[in-house]
Amino acid sequence: MAGLLVPGGRSVRLHLDTPPQVANIGVGVHGTTVARESFLLPELWQLHLYGYQGELTAGGVTHAIRPGHVSLIPPGVGVRFDYRGRSEHLYAHLRIPRTGTPLPVPVMQDAGAQAAALSTMLRQAVAASPRPTRQSAAEVWAVLWRVAQLPRAAPDTRSGEPHPAVAAAMAYLESRLAEPVSVPDIARHAGVSHNHLTRLFRAETGDTVVAYLRRRRLARAEHLLRRSTLSIPAIAASVGIADLQAFNKACRREFGLSPRGLRAAR
Repeated sequence: MAGLLVPGGRSVRLHLDTPPQVANIGVGVHGTTVARESFLLPELWQLHLYGYQGELTAGGVTHAIRPGHVSLIPPGVGVRFDYRGRSEHLYAHLRIPRTGTPLPVPVMQDAGAQAAALSTMLRQAVAASPRPTRQSAAEVWAVLWRVAQLPRAAPDTRSGEPHPAVAAAMAYLESRLAEPVSVPDIARHAGVSHNHLTRLFRAETGDTVVAYLRRRRLARAEHLLRRSTLSIPAIAASVGIADLQAFNKACRREFGLSPRGLRAAR
């Protein structure tokens, strides 16, 4: 299925000349036991309509998830979901024939005023299951056409480049994950006030600066636990959590596994 993800990873080529085949459809509930999950469907498209905040990483590009956002992932593209507690979405896994002229559609976009209608249509398609029917395929086909035609005059900037001050703060944090840092220090580096940076971070990421820093430290720790031979104490120190008991608790809270468990699962 090469070529369905447009170079740059922010849009896909979607063929809608013929109805999709619905392989699986339903309501997904995640984030209750683990804060991160990864999926790869070699032959199926993934359509999601979200009711929560989080992050989706697909093809190496991270997109903000917000209530009312909808995403389309083509077959063969690995995805990672980062949850923030209980997270519910509507989903459909589809086979879409590659016939006709493809339409460019963003991987992630805000359905805005159409989110409620899309939710109703998808729930009708769910109700037409558990046996795949022409009705469920027709409902999903109509959803795909609506998603392809969502207005893009004012794109969701949170899935694009961040505000310059937020970008500067993020870069500063990435270079100092092992060091104690304060929000006022980060704000001074970004050239804005403490309160303004807090507001910008909340608008761009849905998180506080402190919560973002914690997630980045733990993401780095997870990578090192799975991909390196560094000792667990060295990894903890490298992400600014030298207290091993605190590091253990943080990993269990974020990933549902201890540091040793993450290393064993690689």
